[in-house]
Amino acid sequence: MSALSVIEQRLLKWDKLASLVPKPKKPLFPIDRLNELLKACANSSYLRTGESIHAHLIVTNQSSTAKDVYQTTSLINLYVKCRETVRARKVFDLMPERNVVSWCAMMKGYQNSGFDFEVLKLFKSMVFSGESRPNEFVATVVFKSCSSSGRIEEGKQFHGCFLKSGLMSHEFVRNTLVYMYSLCSGNGEAIRVLDDLPYCDLSVFSSALSGYLECGAFKEGAEVLRRMAKEDLVWDNITYLSCLRLCSNLRDLNLARQIHSRMVRFGFNSEVEACGAIINMYGKCGKVLYAQRVFDNTHAQNIVLNTTIMDAYFQDKSFEEALNLFSKMDTKEVPPNEYTFAISLNSIAELSLLKHGDLLHGLVLKSGYRNHVMVGNALVNMYAKSGSIEDARKAFSGMTFRDIVTWNTMICGFSHHGLGREGLEAFDRMMIAGEIPNRITFIGVLQACSHVGFVEQGLYYFNQLMKKFDVQPDLQHYTCIVGLLSKAGMFKDAEDFMRTAPIEWDVVAWRALLNACYVRRNFSLGKKVAEYAIYKYPNDSGVYVLLSNIHAKSREWEGVAKVRSLMNNRGVKKEPGVSWIGIRNQTHVFLAEENQHPEITLIYAKIKEVLSKIRPLGYSPDVAGVFHDVDEEQREDNLSYHSEKLAVAYGLMKTPENSPLYVTKNVRICDDCHSAIKLISKISKRYIVIRDSNRFHHFRDGQCSCCDYW
Repeated sequence: MSALSVIEQRLLKWDKLASLVPKPKKPLFPIDRLNELLKACANSSYLRTGESIHAHLIVTNQSSTAKDVYQTTSLINLYVKCRETVRARKVFDLMPERNVVSWCAMMKGYQNSGFDFEVLKLFKSMVFSGESRPNEFVATVVFKSCSSSGRIEEGKQFHGCFLKSGLMSHEFVRNTLVYMYSLCSGNGEAIRVLDDLPYCDLSVFSSALSGYLECGAFKEGAEVLRRMAKEDLVWDNITYLSCLRLCSNLRDLNLARQIHSRMVRFGFNSEVEACGAIINMYGKCGKVLYAQRVFDNTHAQNIVLNTTIMDAYFQDKSFEEALNLFSKMDTKEVPPNEYTFAISLNSIAELSLLKHGDLLHGLVLKSGYRNHVMVGNALVNMYAKSGSIEDARKAFSGMTFRDIVTWNTMICGFSHHGLGREGLEAFDRMMIAGEIPNRITFIGVLQACSHVGFVEQGLYYFNQLMKKFDVQPDLQHYTCIVGLLSKAGMFKDAEDFMRTAPIEWDVVAWRALLNACYVRRNFSLGKKVAEYAIYKYPNDSGVYVLLSNIHAKSREWEGVAKVRSLMNNRGVKKEPGVSWIGIRNQTHVFLAEENQHPEITLIYAKIKEVLSKIRPLGYSPDVAGVFHDVDEEQREDNLSYHSEKLAVAYGLMKTPENSPLYVTKNVRICDDCHSAIKLISKISKRYIVIRDSNRFHHFRDGQCSCCDYW
């Protein structure tokens, strides 16, 4: 049976396929019919049917003659659209003669498969062969490949070639050219190309704006927007969305309001996609109430809009509001997606609400989103920041797929909990897995080295490994080294490092050095550092408090009074201590010397009870660290009712025996509370976790994971 008979037998199966082909007005030759079917096979990815046609062409000797370039090009088109690039290239190489369509089809196949370098090689071969002159379609493919591969220098050469060929008058060629320059150069080259063009339409401006947005050149993007606004052009929805994205990245509220006004004026603000972009824009610009108004005026509610307004509140650090929005969602009508769960879990992480996180984890499992990398990362982050590093480890181990964010979250989680060795082990496993570390990775690694005192190893990571992976150290990395050296008591090295580092230090670095001076009792250096830091940053309350503590530890009450007077004169206020604890899915918040809680009398009685029990174990109120110069009894009372003690006492009252307590505090835990809670964990046989502004403290059996350094 001939191949042609096989084709005829399959015509019944091709009824649906043939419906795609325009009906001819007059009968076609069989070969023309096959060419049309090849085209339909390519568009529908019917590879096996196309192979049958190819077999027929071979048998009838119609695939290798010069006059049959058209059908051979159709075969190339078939194979490239069916992702059979190697077979397409074999057919291409066997062609005795090629036209520009053949070359373009093969280039397009390489481009769709991600082989941009092969596209450029093939174009050079085309030029050197002299078989065909490039047309506008070839130019478009070449410029796109230059954009995708970042080969701007070759792109400039091709620009000259196509300019000589007179192809720059075509709209698509201009668009891809401008996009290439804006994406790959990241500077004003695309703008200069715009200036050289005789006429710029909306598509050219949109291409330049898209390229600058993708490469992060937002200032140049704003310049393109300014020039586009001067032209008498009618913007479309895509242009408005690009402009909104630009405003979001620039955090430019004034520009954002102008774009929004224009959208309202021309009626582009009612579509769901546009509303989502406007909500996101106002959220990024720090105007969450504006975003809420847009959300409230949107009639068509869907999961994208709900998630976008949640993200706006998350960006504004209004984590409770983000969770409130999630709780109000009708999950049956608008089921949450992976982005919704990620925002909710990260909001819980920032509030350290472990019980709420457990409930949401159950909903994630029920909804089937557990294997999404984004949700898995959020789960690891939630457990790590809520105090349960073991649950974070389990969530990490249970992930099927991991990315760099996963590893960074786990490494930084270990470091935040003071588990430096575990953090470094995770880093080693990440390297074995073939993941490339970035700047966040090295922040976690350097903090891990600081916690375990690995000075030499930390300096090796900073001086050698970061260079190897082309990670440029920034202020956070330099601050980690200051903490590493000063925590190890190497104050001379820390001073020399800060003096010679090619960076301008901020108040965080000076506080790190000052805190080390306080913990290591190097009060003379601490006073010098504090004086300089106060001179440079007169409004930072943390420096004043640390200096006051240094004077108090030295019993220099006159120095304490001077610091307090200086703060009053400059209007600097110490941030009040606030602690909170979650019990039975309800969060209880405490301030120092709290008297508003409905059970405050019982809480005070519980504090007196536990303090009386730990005194025989060696507890003595650390009155030297009290900020105010008052009598001894008053200082002891002030210490007794710090917010973390109130939260721990309430937890002891309201939770079952032997159950763990998780407390969060907004500022550094004081020395007295740290000593007291160590002993409370011993007499109560409780595991107590406190997260302060510096790190996590795990209290168990009279010991703390920080080894009394924080």
